[in-house]
Amino acid sequence: MVERVDEQDRVLAVVGRDEAVRRGWLHRIAVTVCRDREGRILVQRRSEHLARFPGHYEVASGGAVAVGESYEEAASRELAEELGVQAPVRFVVKFLNRNGLSPHWLAVHEAVLPGDPNPDPDKMMWHGWLSESELLRSMEENLFTPDSRDTLSHYFAAAERPSGQP
Repeated sequence: MVERVDEQDRVLAVVGRDEAVRRGWLHRIAVTVCRDREGRILVQRRSEHLARFPGHYEVASGGAVAVGESYEEAASRELAEELGVQAPVRFVVKFLNRNGLSPHWLAVHEAVLPGDPNPDPDKMMWHGWLSESELLRSMEENLFTPDSRDTLSHYFAAAERPSGQP
């Protein structure tokens, strides 16, 4: 179950995630861009048997925000579920994303992982650390999830803003 929200991210109702996707209702998604201590970004390749975007690469780990859960709580939970790691997440930016399966509010977080992740093999078939330039090159050469480019664009733009600027 997820919270259906409006264009200002206010809760309208509790609905099933599949219904929200099928009907194109706004709901909430939280993702985390993971970096290592050298600043490289974790890139993952989704398993071929997944229903959504099988075999696609992606730049963030995450998923739907559960009913009553904050974006940050969802980001932490998804990091543990998908990558098998516990790490503090830091909110970076939130935007209305109309790419992907259905429209949603997308909250992007960042985490510095203390070591290599231990991903769920049912969800991820490959992962690796790439520098920003390697990642941008890879995005031109490989098939990434539809919201990966927007996620990265908003993430980089927010990182470049002076502290305290919206």
